[in-house]
Amino acid sequence: MQFLRSFRQTIAASAIACAASTGFAQEAPLPAVTVATASMESMTATTSFSGRLVAASRVELRARVSGYLEEVAFREGAEVALGDTLFVIEDDLYQANVAQIEGQISAAEAELKLAELERERTARLVERGTLAQADLDRNEAAVGRAEGSLATLRAQLDQANIELSYTQVTAPFDGITGLSTFDPGAFLSPESGILVTLTALDPMFVEFAIPTAVFLRLRADAPVGAVEEVRVAEIKIRLPDGTVYDEVGQANFINPEVDQGTDTILIRAVFDNPDYVLPDSGLVQVLISELDPEQRLAIPAQAISRDLAGPFVMVVDANSTVEQRRIDTGISALGLTEVVSGLEAGENVITEGINKVRPGIQVDAAVAGG
Repeated sequence: MQFLRSFRQTIAASAIACAASTGFAQEAPLPAVTVATASMESMTATTSFSGRLVAASRVELRARVSGYLEEVAFREGAEVALGDTLFVIEDDLYQANVAQIEGQISAAEAELKLAELERERTARLVERGTLAQADLDRNEAAVGRAEGSLATLRAQLDQANIELSYTQVTAPFDGITGLSTFDPGAFLSPESGILVTLTALDPMFVEFAIPTAVFLRLRADAPVGAVEEVRVAEIKIRLPDGTVYDEVGQANFINPEVDQGTDTILIRAVFDNPDYVLPDSGLVQVLISELDPEQRLAIPAQAISRDLAGPFVMVVDANSTVEQRRIDTGISALGLTEVVSGLEAGENVITEGINKVRPGIQVDAAVAGG
């Protein structure tokens, strides 16, 4: 048995030696990686800030007169136009009040006409010496009282017509209606609270604060408030799902004073929102691209790794050997990141397969897109 075991070991060793001597042993393949070349690119500095969407117009509609609700004339969440009727409050009492005052005005107009006739008759008699001046003075006073009463009634009629108009609650601008908790038959009054909220979503504002130092760089030599002189190529926003909104914004307000607590300046930009993609009060990232692009050494952002010591890249040299290289980074834009130091133009950095390599090994490198 010992003899058989020794014989098998001898045969196995001989087979290995034979395979090595005849070249049948195969080397492991080199790790395959994708590389990109560091190159000079025209880049524009893009800075991001936290912002909040603010509707251009938002109003809480309330009842201005008392009465039972006859009709809710809109669908919650629907678009309504300026002047559309939203709520109808019973108006019988208000119409009756208008009619009553109109009757009083007719009577007052007759009284005024009579007083004017009496004044004219008295004036002729005073001229003839038949009546004293005191009689004419009393008639003048009667005309004044009649005119005053008529003016008062006409003012009351204006007020009554205004109150009658309040029985129909209309949209003050084009917008989207919110929820309403009132149904036909409910008794409404000015103390009833909010009937419905109306919000205009197009256009949409976004408000964001930027550090004073950044603002001073962007404003060029323009005075505070001259928004058209702020040196910004474009303002865009990134939505919570990571997508960048298609429309480009325009700054339309700059706060003339600095927030002393944060040393920032509030800026408001306006965005077209025809499809109502942007919701009121939503949080977004504001992306500001500055003017005057510059040539900068850049690599794909995905080539950069980070550890406690900072950013680094894996460089592949002319011999396909991997080297870890510490770098300093600058601005980022369109998937590229500026390399301030640590790389030279023309050097290749690994963008895919970084997890397969370590410094000092050789790799099978392919240029991205090649």
